Amino acid sequence: MSILVYHGAADTVKNPLASYGRPDLDFGQGFYVTTLRSQAERWAQIVNLRLLRGTPCLNIYEIDMERIRQAYRCLHFETYNRDWLDFIVHSRKGLRPWQEYDFVEGGVANDRVVDTVESYIAGTMPAEIALEQLAQHQPNNQMCLLNQHLIDECLHFKECLPLNISQKGGKL
Repeated sequence: MSILVYHGAADTVKNPLASYGRPDLDFGQGFYVTTLRSQAERWAQIVNLRLLRGTPCLNIYEIDMERIRQAYRCLHFETYNRDWLDFIVHSRKGLRPWQEYDFVEGGVANDRVVDTVESYIAGTMPAEIALEQLAQHQPNNQMCLLNQHLIDECLHFKECLPLNISQKGGKL
């Protein structure tokens, strides 16, 4: 079963690399995509504003989820729960829990939940309170492709669409 996924960037990314990116991100050092087009569009605009170059664009891929589930080590977080929270914390602390996997999918620690995550990491919020606050949010979606062979075999570039910032009124 193949589905469409999106990657927002300041450039066309026809040949993604698993080694690109920082190891202390939510799900580790890999190539991130999402099933949510609007989320990728927003990220493309953010990246474009940070880099001050290129044109925000939406890279569209087809991904073979059936092949990934059959042939690769996968981890999927359905909700913002204790396992998700611990995984994010361990990743951000540099413990690299993602090294055991080829593919990780779940919610993003974005502006809706990052304060809770950071308070938990800092020790100013107990896990129970953090989990109560996280439970109030519906997770969005991110997939981290951690294995280059998986990317080469299962992720297929379709097209890249330039985004017009004025479509959103110039606001994020």
